[in-house]
Amino acid sequence: MTIDKVFEALASTPRRRILAYLSKTSLSAGDISDRFEMSKPAVSKHLKILENAGLVSSVRQGQFIIYSLVANPLTQTIDAITALCPQGGPIRKESAALAKAKKDKASTEAGANAEPAHEAK
Repeated sequence: MTIDKVFEALASTPRRRILAYLSKTSLSAGDISDRFEMSKPAVSKHLKILENAGLVSSVRQGQFIIYSLVANPLTQTIDAITALCPQGGPIRKESAALAKAKKDKASTEAGANAEPAHEAK
């Protein structure tokens, strides 16, 4: 399973609908196809993309192919994404920006609260 394949698979509304159906129960390719207004080969192509992304698995039972949702693929994908992210990179930049904003706010408030200087006559 690669991250790009998972995101590619999730980018399609029909594939997300297939995943929603499979989240309730395993279904044959025909049962899935009956739920869509598209050709069986088009549904088969969507199922193949989901399977290649590691989101669904298939098992042949006689003349039928039964599809099931794979447990925890999204969690695995999120773990893989976070492993690729530099630790602390964005947080440090955000912290520096936040510190600057606080410093600017404090100096602005200090200037507004300062007593006006009296002019000598």
